Amino acid sequence: MNSTRVLCVENRPEYMDALKYMLEAAGYEVMAATTGSQGLRLLTDLHIDGVLLEYDLPDATGSAVRAEMKRIKPDIPVLLFAGIGSQTPFLLRFFDSYLRNSERPEVVFDDLDT
Repeated sequence: MNSTRVLCVENRPEYMDALKYMLEAAGYEVMAATTGSQGLRLLTDLHIDGVLLEYDLPDATGSAVRAEMKRIKPDIPVLLFAGIGSQTPFLLRFFDSYLRNSERPEVVFDDLDT
């Protein structure tokens, strides 16, 4: 089992369910937040290895939340996205590859070719 913990910030329950399912199927422990402020609190209080962050949140823009997350924990990768769709599996593969190969980022794109 992968011990990597991902914070997923998404305000639409149906999207959160899909993202959580895909991430857990890949072996990640998923911490869920539905607002930017809740995501910031979880990032501050817990050990988090990576963040998936929806751009359109009810209390802030994803870019503002991302900036604050990077101020709090600058080394944590944060992938900003806008909704889910046909691109979501590719984005999650990219995110997964990056988390597994963060010491060797050049390998990330090689992983996506397989």
